[in-house]
Amino acid sequence: MKRAILLMVVLAAAGCGSANSTAATGGTSVGVFTSTELVVGTGATAAGGSRATVTYTGWLYDTGKANGKGTQFDTGSFSFVVGAGTVVKGFDQGVVGMKVGGQRRLIIPPELAYGATSPSANIPANATLVFEITLTSIA
Repeated sequence: MKRAILLMVVLAAAGCGSANSTAATGGTSVGVFTSTELVVGTGATAAGGSRATVTYTGWLYDTGKANGKGTQFDTGSFSFVVGAGTVVKGFDQGVVGMKVGGQRRLIIPPELAYGATSPSANIPANATLVFEITLTSIA
């Protein structure tokens, strides 16, 4: 319990200076999903059922690194239908409400990411992930 409270304080401090930050508890030792608004967009808003196009970079979460950004495991862009379950739950959840042109940092605990499975050699089982995403369009 003390570790979870300490982590929430650390994550809140990492988000200082951002336009908006929200957190919800999870069930792992890291245990916190965090969405931090880095840049507020001005375009259309992402909602369930809309097709979002994003650019992103993903890192393994590391408490010893700035903003939790440990080893980078991927970068790119893709489109997906928000809420359709084609991406990890935390990514789907973290895009809702973004406006085109906006940027967010997501810290996604394992139960909202890949859980006990390892999707690739770059992402171990039970990994907490950090994504910085930019919403480039909504259709």
